[in-house]
Amino acid sequence: MAVISYREALRLALTEEMERDEKVYILGEEVGHYQGTYRVTEGLLQKFGERRVVDTPISEAGMVGMAIGSAMCGLRPVMEFMTYSFALVAMDQLVNHAAKIPYMFGGHLGVPAVFRGPAGSGAQLGAQHSHSLESWYAHIPGLKVVLPSNPADAKGLLKTAIRDDNPVIFMEHAKLYSQRAEVPDDPNFTVPFGVANVIHPGDDVTVVTYALGCSIAVKAAETLHEAHDIDIEVIDLRTLMPLDMDTILNSVRKTHKVVVLHEENRTGGFGAEIASRIYEEGFDDLDAPVKRVGSADVPMPFARNLERAALISEQDVINAVKSLV
Repeated sequence: MAVISYREALRLALTEEMERDEKVYILGEEVGHYQGTYRVTEGLLQKFGERRVVDTPISEAGMVGMAIGSAMCGLRPVMEFMTYSFALVAMDQLVNHAAKIPYMFGGHLGVPAVFRGPAGSGAQLGAQHSHSLESWYAHIPGLKVVLPSNPADAKGLLKTAIRDDNPVIFMEHAKLYSQRAEVPDDPNFTVPFGVANVIHPGDDVTVVTYALGCSIAVKAAETLHEAHDIDIEVIDLRTLMPLDMDTILNSVRKTHKVVVLHEENRTGGFGAEIASRIYEEGFDDLDAPVKRVGSADVPMPFARNLERAALISEQDVINAVKSLV
C-alpha cells in the first residue's frame, strides 16, 4: 500500500493496464504533450509513445467517434474529456452509437471503451463548466456509470472499466484529484461494479451518496456523533449503473430512515431514482419519508459566495438528518 493522490491512482491504473494489454490506448485533448489538464496522463506519452497516447483535435464528437470506431475494431480506448461538461456536444455519439451498437449488432460488435474525465463543480468554473449530469447517462441502457470517491476506488474501478467489454462513463470529481489515501500497489487489484461500500457504519440514519458526497457525508457523520450522539451510516454507491440496491435496503432495515445526497440539481437528480426504489422495495422498513439533498436548481454561479450557497454542504446533510430524528 502506498499513500498517493486520486490523480496518481488513476495514472497508476492507466499505466498498469497499458502495460498489461497493448490494445489499451489513450486519446483526448492535450493528454500527451501537455500531460493532461488535471495531470492524470502526466508522463504517459514519454513512456508509451504517440501511437498509444494520442492528442486529438478539439472536437469531442470526433474523439468519441474515434474511440467508438477503434473499440469496434478490437482496441480498448480510454478517452479523456477535458471536462464532462464538454461531453454535451458528443451526446449523439455516446447515446446513439456507443450505447446502442452492441445491442443493434446482437453482441457481434462490442464497444469496450472508457470515457473518463473531471465532472461536477470545480472552484469558480462557472455555469458551463460545472455540470453534474450523471443521471443523464444512467438513464441510457447500455452505458455503465462509475463515480469513484477515493484514490483506491479510483484505481480499482478504472482498471475494471478498462477490462469491461461495454462502454463505461467514468466520472472523476474535479475536487477529489488532490485527495491522498492508501492505494494497493498490486497490479491485479480491481473493484467490481455494482458493489456499494459502507464507509461509515451507523444505526440511526442511512445516507446514500457517491463521489464528493462521500467526503461531505463523513464529515457530517463525525459532527452529528460528537454534537448530538446521532450515528449515521454512509453508503458509497461507487457505481450508478449497475446499482447495488441490496446494500441500500439492508441499511434501511437497520436505520429505518434515509437521506440521499448528490451534487446534481435536486430536481430530476439520481436521488429521485434511489428514493423511488426504496419506496418500491423497502417501504415497510421506513419510519419517515426519504429526504433528498441536492444542489440548488440554478445555473452554477461564478461568484464564490453564491457558488457555495448553490452547492451541497455538510450543514445540508446535518439539517436533513436532524429533521428525521
